Amino acid sequence: MHPVALLTPTFRNDIDRFELLCESMDRYVTGYERHYVIVNDDDYEIFARFANDKRLILKGSRFLPVWLYPTPRWLTRKNRRIWLSGRSAPVHGWHIQQMLKIAGALAAREDRICIVDSDNAFFRPFDIGAYAGGETTPLYRDRDAINLSLPKHAEWTETAYRLLGLGAPAFPADDYVGNVIAWDKKALRAMTEQVKLATGVEWRAALCRARKFSEYLLYGNFVANWPQWRERHEIVEESLACAHWEENSLDESWLKSMVANASPHAVALCVQSYSRTEVPKIRSAMHATAA
Repeated sequence: MHPVALLTPTFRNDIDRFELLCESMDRYVTGYERHYVIVNDDDYEIFARFANDKRLILKGSRFLPVWLYPTPRWLTRKNRRIWLSGRSAPVHGWHIQQMLKIAGALAAREDRICIVDSDNAFFRPFDIGAYAGGETTPLYRDRDAINLSLPKHAEWTETAYRLLGLGAPAFPADDYVGNVIAWDKKALRAMTEQVKLATGVEWRAALCRARKFSEYLLYGNFVANWPQWRERHEIVEESLACAHWEENSLDESWLKSMVANASPHAVALCVQSYSRTEVPKIRSAMHATAA
């Protein structure tokens, strides 16, 4: 078996959601070596209380190049933090979180890394070691789910192909975006090397210049297009999470229904933070269903 770690990049606006994630992990998740949590440097102190023997709180600056630095927190645009660079146009916090997932996974001691965003919470027992630590790495795929009616996903797919030095993608294309996503560290390192080979610049600079990208589509399309890495993965087509991706806020009854009607394969609930669904409602719905 390969050792497995979990990795969560987060920031102060999501601290209540992150706290719920930690509560649920401590109750339900087994089979992992460490939980790496990466936060902005000026958020470190407010997240430090979550550290324990297995959960490490780490400053984001250790994973970012010196040429990429944040503006002061008070200098935001539409409540979005900006990072400046002499090598690209400014990037935002969600770009940084995607890069931190890659950089953090590359720096982890473990062979396999499972990315768990802070807007997830587990509601069933889950042995992540049994899921992701076997001979092959699970690769979540939603076959032919991306077409031109999903302009963001289509653009992210086109960006992934360009960064990897592939030709233009055909649509409909496979989607690799999901929740509780497992990566193989050797494949991830090979992906970053391919990005450098295709673009001529280090992978973080390439992503900053691309700006409109998805870390999951980049990894998924890399694995899918290189046979030696595809052989190291097993395609899974059932998501580990029941998810709410839309912007509308959910009430407690709807949340209870999501958990109660989740597929047997699902172990987590993901309610995107931009929906502004209140965390106490999510916690109450999960506790009520568990009871």
